Amino acid sequence: MILITGASGQLASHIVTRARQKGVAILTASRAASADRQIDFDRPETFDLSGIETLLMTSAGSAEDDCVMRRHGAVLAAARAQGVRQVVYTSLTHASDHLGFALAHRWTERELRTSGMAWTILRNGLYAELIGDLLAPRGGLITTPFGTGRVSAVARTDLAQAAVTVLSDPVAHANCCYELSGTAAFSAPDLARKIAATYQPSSFEEERARLSAQPLFPFQQPMLMSISSAAAAGFLETNATDLTRLVPTPLDALEISCTVARQSAK
Repeated sequence: MILITGASGQLASHIVTRARQKGVAILTASRAASADRQIDFDRPETFDLSGIETLLMTSAGSAEDDCVMRRHGAVLAAARAQGVRQVVYTSLTHASDHLGFALAHRWTERELRTSGMAWTILRNGLYAELIGDLLAPRGGLITTPFGTGRVSAVARTDLAQAAVTVLSDPVAHANCCYELSGTAAFSAPDLARKIAATYQPSSFEEERARLSAQPLFPFQQPMLMSISSAAAAGFLETNATDLTRLVPTPLDALEISCTVARQSAK
């Protein structure tokens, strides 16, 4: 049996829907009462993994690194102790190592590779939906300081389909690491032209001041700033992608980002 954690989250809910459409036998796990198993990553006593052969562990959510590492470490320890054979983990692309939230992913990958269980690592690119939201114009003006760097963003639904491809035959993908960046990178100026907005990037100092006025947790501002700085420095474009090995016809990530940017415009 396959168990999918964080099943009420944005990515995992897509995976659950696609898996059921494809006829893959799964169980869901989250804190929600509607889940098949109520599992709370902050309460190890809730980790019921009995009868589970393959665990799809979605990242434990946005939090400080020590919190994420503690959560992931506890889940992996429970999986090993309760006889889980293989863990599929949704990680972050190698090209994203400059991002402020990469460390906990790399730590989890290391722990997983040395766990004694079979593993599959899905190194997901930045969501096209996220990039569209970050580049949403305000009054027709996009100021987010991405510079002219291109981003290999990928549609969330494509990442869900890639995960379901693996879950359809986990053993065939055992001990594999897939780089799942988007296949066609684009820049902030590209998006601005598509939605008829003006791109006038602010300085990092100005963007940090803008974010400081937002209702964010303390760790969120540097995470968001790291996306801008990595994009501007050209570190978020990559030619290394396994996406088409798992998803034959990926969606147009720029179009998806444009749609979200229009919807999020203020």
